[in-house]
Amino acid sequence: MIRINLLPYREKRKKENVRRQVSIFALSFILFMFALFYLQKFLNNKIQTKKVEIASTKNELIKYDAINKEIDEITKKLDVLQKKTTVIQNLQLQRHKAVQLLDMMTQAIVAKRMWFTRLESGINTVTIEGIALDNKTVADFMTNLVKTRLFAAVNLKSTRQEIIREKNINLKKFEVVCNQVPLPSAAGTAGKAGAAEKKK
Repeated sequence: MIRINLLPYREKRKKENVRRQVSIFALSFILFMFALFYLQKFLNNKIQTKKVEIASTKNELIKYDAINKEIDEITKKLDVLQKKTTVIQNLQLQRHKAVQLLDMMTQAIVAKRMWFTRLESGINTVTIEGIALDNKTVADFMTNLVKTRLFAAVNLKSTRQEIIREKNINLKKFEVVCNQVPLPSAAGTAGKAGAAEKKK
């Protein structure tokens, strides 16, 4: 009977398997290191790109902050200008109101039969004090005020007799309070005037 010793062959095969496993492990490790290197490089590039984008965004924010400050300054100047414009418009409206009131009074007064002693214009009311020859003159004057359509109401607050002893004349002293109808704005008046000019 022949005996064959297989131990040397098995040991050799075992060493080859170990060598193959070591080679595979080394190759895998090298590939892993290469992959890790490229991944790190890729991430570094990404980080660098993001840093550039962040820096660019910060620069844009600085520019926008400067623009916002300029806008705030312009807004403040516009507010001041608007307030000045409003004051000018109010002054023009008051001037127009005074002229219109005086013109209306010249139309409403009963000529040669009465005269004014006080004329006071408030925000919503006009107080008129005067002296007339008789009660009918006061009534005619109030009727004329209503016809002007500048007043929502015309009220006789008081009337009393006024005697001029030197000439022995009996007169009527009166006080009339009128509630004003709101006047059109200066802009509206200017617009109507412009339209009238175009029609001409």
